[in-house]
Amino acid sequence: MPENTEKFGGLWVIIEQRHGKVVKVSLELLGEARALADTARSNVTAFLIGEDVAAIAEELIWQGADRVIIAEHTICRYYRTEVYTDIICAQAKKDKPEIILFGATCMGRDLAPRVSARLKTGCMSDCTKLAIDSGHLVATKPFFGRDLMTDIVCPVKRPQIATIRPGVIELTDPNRSRKGETLSYDIRLREDDIKVKVAGILNERSNNLPLEQAEKVVAGGMGVGSKEGFEMLKELAGLLGAELGATNLPVDEGWVSEEFKIGQTGKTIRPKLYIGCGVSGAIQHSAGMIGSEFIVAINKDPNADIFKLADYGILGDVNEVIPAIIKELRRQKGLA
Repeated sequence: MPENTEKFGGLWVIIEQRHGKVVKVSLELLGEARALADTARSNVTAFLIGEDVAAIAEELIWQGADRVIIAEHTICRYYRTEVYTDIICAQAKKDKPEIILFGATCMGRDLAPRVSARLKTGCMSDCTKLAIDSGHLVATKPFFGRDLMTDIVCPVKRPQIATIRPGVIELTDPNRSRKGETLSYDIRLREDDIKVKVAGILNERSNNLPLEQAEKVVAGGMGVGSKEGFEMLKELAGLLGAELGATNLPVDEGWVSEEFKIGQTGKTIRPKLYIGCGVSGAIQHSAGMIGSEFIVAINKDPNADIFKLADYGILGDVNEVIPAIIKELRRQKGLA
């Protein structure tokens, strides 16, 4: 049985923001927390940390928060594990939330384990699904070499902490009629108390839209055959106004970089159009694209699992089919 469960209650979502804009996964988690809280007859708190971020609070309430705790200070201008951990844990020891949710982002994967260690509880990481059962948070995640899915609970310690992968939860529409309260957190940390100093921020510029935000994705599997084959897919993606994606093995082979990986150990996408080229349809990849609105599969294996998911299938070798499609698209665009 959980320890002192009568002292704990409510769901927290730790909000991640960049330059005053909420990261999408935090909004996804608020909608999920709202649904879980309604089931458990509980409440949702959004914990917002940063500099000059109070204006975000209303958006968080619209997305499902009953209250927003705002920790604003120049010391929070940039994310630092030590600062965020001190702030979250100090408030958690007072409020005693039952559940704390983080996005499984670079920040969340760094921060959640530190918070769980400080609060002497467990952390269920990289989860893809959440539920409440008999008062416990049930978190589902890939397991055992990515071939199985497992349910994890933290039956004794509280709070229950989990990180959830971006894109696995569908973003709900904001309810602009929702009302909530905002609370200010009194930050008493001083810059001299912090061990890590931020010398500066380097922003990497990319012409590619993040896969999670793409409306069209052209993804390649081992059936593409080579690094040169992925250059062909890049051309197809460019002609369609799509982004490039890949399964695990082409990334492992070095044909494309890690940023293009879709699946249980990569990114989860929900585009309007997904085109799988030489993709077998194994669970490791399909778990990351099953939410696509319209799926087109191109594969020479008639028994490929991807055809079971597809709305439209083309039976053929991608190295013959794709050049034909590219040729026709170029003709239609007057580029032939």
